[in-house]
Amino acid sequence: MGANDLVSLADAGWLVSRAGLGDLESITPLEGGWANTNLRLSLKDGSSLVLKAWSANTVEKVRRVIDCHIHLHENGIPTTVPIMLNDGKRMAIKDGVAWTLLPFVSGGILGLDDGSLRRLGEVQARMHLIPVADCFPEDYRMGFDLFDEVISLSSETGGFDPFVEMLSSQIAELRGGFPSNLPRGVLHGDLFPDNVIGSGGGVSAILDLEEAWIGPMAFDLAMSCVGFGWDGAEPVWSRWKALFDGYQSVRKLTEGELASLPFLHRFATLSIAAWRFWKHNLSEPDETLSGRYLEMVDRLNVEIDFSEVLG
Repeated sequence: MGANDLVSLADAGWLVSRAGLGDLESITPLEGGWANTNLRLSLKDGSSLVLKAWSANTVEKVRRVIDCHIHLHENGIPTTVPIMLNDGKRMAIKDGVAWTLLPFVSGGILGLDDGSLRRLGEVQARMHLIPVADCFPEDYRMGFDLFDEVISLSSETGGFDPFVEMLSSQIAELRGGFPSNLPRGVLHGDLFPDNVIGSGGGVSAILDLEEAWIGPMAFDLAMSCVGFGWDGAEPVWSRWKALFDGYQSVRKLTEGELASLPFLHRFATLSIAAWRFWKHNLSEPDETLSGRYLEMVDRLNVEIDFSEVLG
């Protein structure tokens, strides 16, 4: 599992029948996502659903992620909650993999215009302020544990990439410099365009909470800048400003958070670089994608002046 073409019409129909819904007509792969299978299901009555086969996550992990989506929904944050099946559960297990049915949210990937990004900043700030819940871990999956794994696996293969050497040489400094006294809240952890559905300048749904955690709120905002604020290796300051303006219209950043932003943005960039390197070079080697991490490595050489954004 893990490739959209491995889910047959019969497989999808099996899950739809578990929800007692209409007859299935067709399945279509959805954009976005590098780990799990995401398909749009078109039913014969003209309605649509989304099937997600969580091949990259354990059943227990999926159960916790579903609880996180429910928590966001109950606290007024736009997201998608799996549809209840006939047995009262929100997922089914097939060949050891959790499958869920989700409402189909019309729209597309959130736009990069100032209005859309200002709205995203507002929604992100509101998310940071909701009550914490036990389903959210306190450690970041794409943080130091992943850095250590990348270094260890690379060592086992017998050769270091320059990126891994750089990561290895800086990890002690990163651990020592990570701010420990910043305001904390519910974070998405991976807020990139393919994780946000937008329509008409608004945010329709925040998706994919696999990396969600309880951590410093300013880190999540820095990660949004990594996801939405660049055109290749060039920062687009108007996007950054829109994100910050929207965010601070709901929640003002503290002096400590403002001072930490350069470090947190670098850490967020390293986290994405490390995940891409781990995914495409170590976990599932793929020559066509093996250089994706270099986009993030190149950004590390760009000087970021947050006064340009906050002024």
